[in-house]
Amino acid sequence: MHAWPLTLQDADLTVRPMQRRDRRALQELRRRNRDWLQPWDATDPHASGPAPSFAAQLRWTQREGRAGRALVLLVLFERRLVGQVSAAPIAYGAQRTAQIGYWVDQRVAGQGIAPRAAALLVDHLLDELGIHRVEVTVRAENAASIAVARKLGLRHEGTRRGAVHVDGAWRDHEVYALLAEDLSGSRGRGRVLARVHRLQRSSGGKTPSA
Repeated sequence: MHAWPLTLQDADLTVRPMQRRDRRALQELRRRNRDWLQPWDATDPHASGPAPSFAAQLRWTQREGRAGRALVLLVLFERRLVGQVSAAPIAYGAQRTAQIGYWVDQRVAGQGIAPRAAALLVDHLLDELGIHRVEVTVRAENAASIAVARKLGLRHEGTRRGAVHVDGAWRDHEVYALLAEDLSGSRGRGRVLARVHRLQRSSGGKTPSA
């Protein structure tokens, strides 16, 4: 069942909607990570004028979140803003699909935060919203993002040519996806997060590429 605002929790990790009081911290986080994120950031080849303001972004995330068409959430680790995770767009009806994305502060990369945050959201999509297919499209050069997709149990399905305009040009993207029935051998809710925790325990808590 869809509920908004949405807060998801895993011990010291919280995923929640953007709020007005996050403006300064989010802008500083993006500024500090500009070079780290630029090779992977989607761009609009036909956009003109300045980027949307924080207030406009906040209104959009609240409107789309209430409607269940997009879930754009901040990631907090030990109560500190460290990134973002999203499901956008979300389709219902005959498709029941969601496209997910994620990024974290370069300072916390490699601590397993991105897989845990993404797993919280994927479990919510599957368990609460009845989504059938969760998909990630990622540039082949983005090894860290691909590692996250694999930790979540998403399967590589192929290359989508010129899929997304990124960093000033149309780029090929690799497609990774998870179907609800891929988890049929697991029981209960929170199955993707449980998988991430198992992988982290088996590696001694080390996640060198995510």
